[in-house]
Amino acid sequence: MADPAMSVTPYWELTFDADGDIDGTRRDRLLGEVGRRGVRDLIVFSHGWNSDRSGATRLYSSFFAPVPALAPAARIGYVGVLWPSMRFSDEPIPDFPHSAAAARLGRPALDADTRRALLATFPGRAAEVDRIAGLLERRPPGEAALDEFGRQVRLLVDVAPTGPQALCAADTLAEGTTRAGPEMFACSTATACEEFAQALAGLESASPAPGFTLPDPWDGAHELLRQATYYAMKRRAGTVGEHGLGPFLGRLAAVAPAVRVHLVGHSFGGRLVSFALRGLPEGVRTVKSVTLLQGAFSHYAFAAQGVLQGRQDRIDGPLVCCYSRFDQALSTMYPLASRMAGDSRGLVGEMLGATWGAMGHDGVQAVPGTHACVLADALSGPLPASGCVNVDAAAVVRRGGAPAGAHSDIVHPELARLVLAAGRIR
Repeated sequence: MADPAMSVTPYWELTFDADGDIDGTRRDRLLGEVGRRGVRDLIVFSHGWNSDRSGATRLYSSFFAPVPALAPAARIGYVGVLWPSMRFSDEPIPDFPHSAAAARLGRPALDADTRRALLATFPGRAAEVDRIAGLLERRPPGEAALDEFGRQVRLLVDVAPTGPQALCAADTLAEGTTRAGPEMFACSTATACEEFAQALAGLESASPAPGFTLPDPWDGAHELLRQATYYAMKRRAGTVGEHGLGPFLGRLAAVAPAVRVHLVGHSFGGRLVSFALRGLPEGVRTVKSVTLLQGAFSHYAFAAQGVLQGRQDRIDGPLVCCYSRFDQALSTMYPLASRMAGDSRGLVGEMLGATWGAMGHDGVQAVPGTHACVLADALSGPLPASGCVNVDAAAVVRRGGAPAGAHSDIVHPELARLVLAAGRIR
């Protein structure tokens, strides 16, 4: 029987915790049913950073909805991956309801929904969340208060240094971190907050006021918290992919070797499905395509010396990377948060984005043989049968307000068609 909240059937969910451990009941249900349901192609979709369980389910239902009509003869099954991410309720997402407290510069405090989400996403950190909320509410003057804010944020997102989440953050060392954490914690909190405030002001004002005024660092404090939690989600995504989804796909191949798997990931979900290639057992060739929708991880990940160097060869098909210039989260905030300590270049600009850019900003970089095209061309002709393919999706991925822009504007039938084209699903 179809889930009444889901637009397609058969549909299964896989649930992972922050260390990549899988819910055994859901896993066994999928393994036991996929063969009996006659599935030939299994589309496995992972949500990104700005999502909770209900939001992820709505995303999957909306994205999958046009697929049956696009490939009526195909025997398709659908999987939604659920992992402990966090929904910032004040960040607008196209076509999805959001809090009346719209994202804006200079928030006085955490809204109630975001506070509850922090408590759920970082269990056992209630004292830190309360302290953070109080500081954002009062905005006390002086660097000492900002330093205390930064310390509480660091405590909130900290993990055991020898645990799986810390081990799966190795690639972020090349994306603006030290072994103690991201660079935004290496400099003074006041400096980091001032830089985030300046960047937000540039995103939220098409015509900045004349003259120069120093921003109030508290105007960027909420963004520091947001970016710190995104860093934690990024770390988790790699963990869930390598230690959770990758091994599961190996088990699925042993049980149902004829099932063709197609991985789809949005934002940090793109990192999750990419790291699943690193956790895929040797010899497994059932992954037939990977489609990254506004992937929020380094555009050098698959390059020489990158953390996923050569992992695209584990796919028996193409790695398709969609990007859009309208994605402000990845064109501005991602490189700002990821830049190296001691980098003296400007905060926002082409050089910063080129050095510390994300997949969803300009596609896979520095991988020889990468094919590039616009979305219309990708849909009108056959895609390469293997290797990396960059697809400029700005024709449809273009809506959304500050600070994320079009980062979550991915529910389009054209992108569903692209997943089918990448996997040669007919």
